Amino acid sequence: MSEVMEEKTLTRKDFVSDQEVRWCPGCGDYAILAQMQKVLPDLGIPRENIVFVSGIGCSSRFPYYMNTYGVHSIHGRAPAIATGVKSANPDLSVWVITGDGDALSIGGNHFLHCLRRNVDLKVLLFNNRIYGLTKGQYSPTSLEGHRTKSSPMGSIDYPLHPLSVAVSAEATFVARTQDTNIKHLSQILQRAAAHKGTAFVEIYQNCVVFNPTAWDHTTDSDVKDDNILYLEDGKPLIFGKDRDKGIRMNGLQPEVVNLSDVDEQELIVHNESEDNPHYAYMLSRMEDPHMPLPFGVLRSVSRPTYDELLLDQVDQAVEQKGRGDLDQLFKSGDTWTVE
Repeated sequence: MSEVMEEKTLTRKDFVSDQEVRWCPGCGDYAILAQMQKVLPDLGIPRENIVFVSGIGCSSRFPYYMNTYGVHSIHGRAPAIATGVKSANPDLSVWVITGDGDALSIGGNHFLHCLRRNVDLKVLLFNNRIYGLTKGQYSPTSLEGHRTKSSPMGSIDYPLHPLSVAVSAEATFVARTQDTNIKHLSQILQRAAAHKGTAFVEIYQNCVVFNPTAWDHTTDSDVKDDNILYLEDGKPLIFGKDRDKGIRMNGLQPEVVNLSDVDEQELIVHNESEDNPHYAYMLSRMEDPHMPLPFGVLRSVSRPTYDELLLDQVDQAVEQKGRGDLDQLFKSGDTWTVE
């Protein structure tokens, strides 16, 4: 009698590789790795259908530590390689692991076009505002005046804002979370995994060696509640330790108000599915010291994906011209025999 083999239920341990995890003690990458390994079993996707692609940087060790397929590629090119993987095999769940230097400097071109094409990829950008692997040079997200080995008198560059870049490229899913908030991080990873199209997630993460205080204002228990605005779809923008502050529009600009002074109906109501990117862009620009930083999903809209459209064109070509013959193609046109 033949026995029907039951499909194995995967657990976190199934996604842990046999490689020694080697990051600096206290690095937030450990927390991100752990949450990823906890989230993946819930997706119900076989390990052989999951691929992690990384570029160069501390975060780019990620594929070694996942018991899935993985590619540790070259600096800044992970989105391009991941696009090829997804286009060749649309059934795969493809994740891009990158950093603020890898994605926004040498990889800026590939990152930008991946977002605008809406390739069905999940892009996680670990943002520590520094180059960690190459020992502490300033990065595209480092603040003006930041002193590093490559900017000893202070950076004179104006920093890029990853969320603003993503929204400007009309990414269909844009979110922000943090390594230390593991519950929120897990929720955002699940939302990103469920999105059809390019899901971009910026993850705040301190470099404990070269930039350990980058996000103190979002982790210090005395001030973090007044500096973080947790976005909830369909709910007003309210924040603060006592939930006593909100955001309303003052002309074309958002402003912080005390709830004791205004009616709650005056507050902006979060709408992550707003197809017009202007609202999400406004949220992405809330970097003013007097404004809280949005955490959560800024934008989540539906649009045909690049890989779907590509396959549709292939099907149309086959229908119109029939299946190609590679041998015939090689022998077509002018040919030469070299003796």
